[in-house]
Amino acid sequence: MNLPSHAQIVVIGGGIIGCSTAYHLARDHKADVLLLESGKLTNGSTWHAAGLVGQLRSSASITQVLKYSVELYETLEAETGLATGWKQNGGLRLACNEERWTEIRRQATTAHSFGLEMHLLTPEETGKLWPLMDCSDLVGAAFLPTDGQASPSDITQSLAKGARLHGANLLEGVKVTGFNITDGAVDAVHTDQGTIRCDKVVNCGGMWAKEIGRMAGVSVPLQPVRHQYMVSEKLDGVASDLPTLRDPDRRIYFKEEVGGLVMGAYEPNPISWADDGVPENFEFQLLDSDWDHFEPTMEQALARIPSFEHAGIKQLINGPESFTPDGTYIMGEAPEVRGFFVGAGFNAFGIAAGGGAGWSLASWVMTGEQPLDLWSVDIRRFSSLHHDNSWVRERTLEAYGKHYTIAFPHEEHESGRPRIVSPLYERLAERNACFGSKLGWERPNWFAPKGVAPKDVYAMGRQNWFDHVAEEHRACRERVALFDQSSFAKFELRGNDAEAALSWICANDIAKPPGRITYTQLLNTRGGIECDLTVARLDHDVFYIVTGTGFRSHDAAWIRQHIQPGLDAELLDVTEEFGTLSLFGPNARDLLASVTEADVSDAAFPFAHLRNIEIAGHEVRAMRITYVGELGWELHMPIDATGDVFDSLMAAGDAFGIAPVGYRALESLRLEKGYRAWGSDITPNDSPFEAGLGWAVKLRSNAPFLGREACEGFAAGPLVKRMACFTIDDPAIVLVGRETILRNGEPVGYLSSAGFGYTVGKPIGYGYVRNASGVDDDFLATGEYALEVATEIVPCDLHTKALYDPQMKRVRA
Repeated sequence: MNLPSHAQIVVIGGGIIGCSTAYHLARDHKADVLLLESGKLTNGSTWHAAGLVGQLRSSASITQVLKYSVELYETLEAETGLATGWKQNGGLRLACNEERWTEIRRQATTAHSFGLEMHLLTPEETGKLWPLMDCSDLVGAAFLPTDGQASPSDITQSLAKGARLHGANLLEGVKVTGFNITDGAVDAVHTDQGTIRCDKVVNCGGMWAKEIGRMAGVSVPLQPVRHQYMVSEKLDGVASDLPTLRDPDRRIYFKEEVGGLVMGAYEPNPISWADDGVPENFEFQLLDSDWDHFEPTMEQALARIPSFEHAGIKQLINGPESFTPDGTYIMGEAPEVRGFFVGAGFNAFGIAAGGGAGWSLASWVMTGEQPLDLWSVDIRRFSSLHHDNSWVRERTLEAYGKHYTIAFPHEEHESGRPRIVSPLYERLAERNACFGSKLGWERPNWFAPKGVAPKDVYAMGRQNWFDHVAEEHRACRERVALFDQSSFAKFELRGNDAEAALSWICANDIAKPPGRITYTQLLNTRGGIECDLTVARLDHDVFYIVTGTGFRSHDAAWIRQHIQPGLDAELLDVTEEFGTLSLFGPNARDLLASVTEADVSDAAFPFAHLRNIEIAGHEVRAMRITYVGELGWELHMPIDATGDVFDSLMAAGDAFGIAPVGYRALESLRLEKGYRAWGSDITPNDSPFEAGLGWAVKLRSNAPFLGREACEGFAAGPLVKRMACFTIDDPAIVLVGRETILRNGEPVGYLSSAGFGYTVGKPIGYGYVRNASGVDDDFLATGEYALEVATEIVPCDLHTKALYDPQMKRVRA
């Protein structure tokens, strides 16, 4: 074996993700690719994967990734000459109760929104597709005809051959032992057979990805979990074209294999494996069968397929698979090391994702930007919290146990809590706060009145907090509300070139005097929105940057990555140094004036300005901005002062009708005012001009900025999609997002976010209206609109302006 001394890109791991990534790097980008596998291809978890291929996910982009997998598997054999075992026999998903049926109907609407074929079936129709099944307890089922199944090892070998045909070099029996990191970037891979200089590395190490990442100082938060499935002998009545079957209420799945059935489950009490690290030589191995643990699964299977009792058993497979704390996979450039990419933790759907994940990861590696909105799988969604292996294990086991449970709107994880609390945690708990968790931070979602338990009761319809959040909403609209937003991610950019650095990175003009605040997007080269945040200038060489809790790692990595070489500018994370209280509502100024000697009048303290004021003996960084459409301030103070400032505001606030308010009301308030939310309404797929935020782009200046060329194209038009607001007159309708937008009976988009507006008294949704020939004001105004909500068509109204105007105290409905 001749180990090359250099490769443009080194891919580590010869499972389906590694081979797919190498294939697409070589085929699509003509890259100089070297794949290293310590043993033999497929030897980790790929070879024993069950091989079900489903496509529908809650993200349009991830669904697109999975659809690409199917398209690739349909043609790969013809390209490489190696069979893949791909069979498009469709997939069934059962519903045994009304809540599950509502979920499936919503999934059907989501499928329609994403252009995926999905049919709802009666129990009788379901039985005709799967004659062996007892359908007596079914409410209905969904059938996706383009789903299917494949042979994991065969697909991987076919991808490997394709990679070689396109020029990639794949070497087996080469163990990676470390990396060379220079100035924060990887530039070499050390192996047991020598060192390879490289430009970039892609860690597709499967169960070993955590250990491989650790060698480079990169956190890959995954946990191997034991996953069992049974393979039967041939069974009468099992046809070769039998659809795959998922029975989530029984937590089980089936697929046909050589005239018999494969049956497995996602049990509620999973068992982790290799907590101290995966053994190096665990190749083509299985764990001992655990029949006691599998027995409840078998009971559920026999209840669904009675004749299964007479099937002979070939084998009970017990193979570890990599799972993650939030149940979705990990991709992208690690925030710790430039040029070090990860593709791992596929939660037992690596075969379904393999083709599309390799395609998107290859593009990401070559361009430095995700080719579409991949935030839900972006490694930068994690934080230092995920360095804790014990916490990751506990949360991952909970996520595994929820694999087949009903995904209720607003559902929270319960494990590993509370982890990070603000100084107000006890104070808010005493006020009956019901907490949620965001990136480890405990945050009040809503407050229960006296005599009501502060606990979510999940449902597919209106949930138990609905009326209580209405009261919080009204407090903010009519009086004054106080929000604990200490979990906000907060940074300072310091240095003589801080202004120059941010001027290149920010789409809006941040070159303003100290004391000014700028709302801005950070764009990619396509003009898509990578970050959405506020920048406050503290001094000529210091900027204070505030962004959402969940975007802490992501936004910091993006900023650091795009500070131009040679500039004197350093980004510092100061999140835990400052507490944040947001004071919003028509009485906010009067209340603030009562606790500070500073002049907070409109003339002395205009909108989008920052002043240092004193409250309760502490210096407070007051920022006059709002996310609810009311007069207000964000108050940032040293973290240890947060309790004193809160106490002062609450005591003085009694005279002004103050109420502590949570994040559920915040969401309702922002929907009425039309503020966009990053990750749903605005993403790397969307430009500011399409999102109605073109006013925040400095095109009138001649200043260069990242994404300017693309923005000039969007500004020149025509736009093929535009964000709009939709309302429904029936207040009983529950919108959750991804509902299909219909214009004159034809689908033109889907809702990116949704909720209820308590001031307007209506369900509200936002989404992009799409038209390949262009979307102008006339196109928006002349259509007749409806929404598909859980497969029902509901008339709606389209709005191009905010529903609520605080200046006029007017509702547009």
